[in-house]
Amino acid sequence: MRIAYFTHSLASCWNHGNAHFLRGVLRELRARGHDVAAYEPEGAWSLENLLRDHGAAGLDAYRAAYPDLASERYAAVDAPVDAPVDAPVDAVVERVADRDLVLVHEWSEPALVAALGAARRRGARYTLLFHDTHHRAVSAPEEMARFDLSGYDGVLAFGETLAAVYRARGWGRRAYVWHEAADTRLFHPPAQELPDLDGAGSGAGPLSRSGDGLGEGSGPSGRGAPFPRVDVGLDPEPSRPSPQPSPARERGRVASDPDGPESARAGLVWIGNWGDDERSAELETYLFRPAAQVGLPLDIYGVRYPAAALATLERYGARYHGWAPNAAAPGLFARHLATVHVPRRFYVERLPGIPTIRVFEALACGIPLVCAPWDDAEHLFRPGRDYLVARTGAEMESHLRALRSDPGLRQALAAAGLATIRARHTCAHRAEELLSVAASLRAPATLEATA
Repeated sequence: MRIAYFTHSLASCWNHGNAHFLRGVLRELRARGHDVAAYEPEGAWSLENLLRDHGAAGLDAYRAAYPDLASERYAAVDAPVDAPVDAPVDAVVERVADRDLVLVHEWSEPALVAALGAARRRGARYTLLFHDTHHRAVSAPEEMARFDLSGYDGVLAFGETLAAVYRARGWGRRAYVWHEAADTRLFHPPAQELPDLDGAGSGAGPLSRSGDGLGEGSGPSGRGAPFPRVDVGLDPEPSRPSPQPSPARERGRVASDPDGPESARAGLVWIGNWGDDERSAELETYLFRPAAQVGLPLDIYGVRYPAAALATLERYGARYHGWAPNAAAPGLFARHLATVHVPRRFYVERLPGIPTIRVFEALACGIPLVCAPWDDAEHLFRPGRDYLVARTGAEMESHLRALRSDPGLRQALAAAGLATIRARHTCAHRAEELLSVAASLRAPATLEATA
């Protein structure tokens, strides 16, 4: 299949969390023999910031980790949606005229989104999908209203609650759940730790596929007609496991060598951007203060930390290192005892069930994870076994103390989380899901009307 993906940037991960998933899925599609092309605009905001801060060397980690990936640039398309279609838009649309499948990320210019949809309505042969991996549908609906999706065959939403927003707007069965996932070709535990984690994870038991389906009705509730499942190496229909004991109860069965490679880990690491003050209080409650109270050194990596945020880090004794390339994250995880997930407020209050990429990254790398309050509404993981959950700052302190002192607990968590990623949440799984969606949407040459 000939596939095109329009992204904000393939090369840059500066404040661009979707880069990990996009790179991983495109690589998996290429590995399956598909002709894959990625397109990004000239002067992309993420790439411009990366080059400004780090120069061309800032791209070295990406190029070394993904030598088989590259993107084509096109002239920036920033004309108003209602402006006449101009030469840059025409040129971009023409580039993908021979594709079978075209995906357009929501961080694209509205004029480009509209032009591709118009071409599809006029008879373009490709299946056209809009890919939404952000909370703007609920946090900034006026911005999303600028996108003319009337020519699109379907929407890929990175969570059931976001897909429900699109269904409520008329997309029905053509709003598909397509979660992010880990690129396990790159994101995995250190080689020297794998034997212990593989052995400990072998007894993890059956994994539920609830929430693993696509399309309307996907997820644990089973509403509507779920999209046909794809065989990606899982048991056909294993029953949902009964509640599992927590790692703290079962750590006695996990062998741990105090002098082994895991002993080289120290302190906490947190990889994330400050952004738009969407979780400032939560970071203080569930990360900065607990780490300081427990006495665990805390290393912070990310961008867009204003002066007030840096002052907060200094007050709590956290070490701020600035931007780190996404491809370097596995190495950062490998040097630390544990990490913490603090979701942005919109993913707690308005779009529950969406973990974002950081959870997949951490579990894939075999680092113990503690989550601030977050509802795994789609049963993607096994809370209490794949990761610990802290409902209060005091609970976070308790969990961090336990992780610091108990290597068996750390290993049990790492093994369980890794087993779940391997079974359900790799970019290879998502590539197969995408191909299955595309196969279901083989449409007439001209799409008369959609949402």
